[in-house]
Order: sequence, then C-alpha cells, then structure tokens
Amino acid sequence: MKGVINVEYPESLSNTLRLQRKDFENEMKACSMVKLFELGKISSGTAAWVLGITRLDFLDLLAKYKVSALGQYGSDELHEDIANA
Repeated sequence: MKGVINVEYPESLSNTLRLQRKDFENEMKACSMVKLFELGKISSGTAAWVLGITRLDFLDLLAKYKVSALGQYGSDELHEDIANA
C-alpha cells in the first residue's frame, strides 16, 4: 500500500524557481527523500524505490544536493572499518 502526501504551496513558488508544476513537485519529492536519507531515517534503496529510480541514480542525485552517499557514516567510522577489515 502506498501513502499520499498533499502539500499546499503558492503557485508563485514554482514560478520563482522557474519550474513547471510537475517538475517542482518532483523536486520536492526528491528533496524530502534526500533529507530523510541524510538523517539516517531511510536507506538509499528505499529512497530510490519511492522516487521510482535505481539506487545508483539515487546515489547520483545525492551529489546534486551535496549529500554524502555515506549518510551519517563519517570518515572516522570508515577508517575504523577499513582498519578492522
């Protein structure tokens, strides 16, 4: 089962961003999935599924928003895992 979220916004907002209505709505959906991933609330696979794209495409999308594909997994943890491997 899928849920639906409706967000009211002034039409001027999409006009200000120079986006068509559907493009603006897709951008908002992508932004919310990127943020939830960044906060560690969802996996990249879940975010990709919600957006209807591949996981690899979602990881590319993270770069657009300057979000690390490692999420909250910092470089210290990465170095520690490499040392313990």
